[in-house]
Amino acid sequence: MGWKMVLIALAMLSVAGILLWGVITMARGGEYNKKNSNKIMRYRIVFQAAALFIFLGLLLIRD
Repeated sequence: MGWKMVLIALAMLSVAGILLWGVITMARGGEYNKKNSNKIMRYRIVFQAAALFIFLGLLLIRD
């Protein structure tokens, strides 16, 4: 497994982790959900964009 696959896997795992964090927060509800749900959603969007740019960058420099 090359460094490119490791980079893609890390990007995907980070997005999945933040998504799981948001789902758990939403399922629990309460004050923590009200206070942090928008922040978690913004984190997810930023990490998804980063993962997309990593993927596109690796496509451009492929061998």
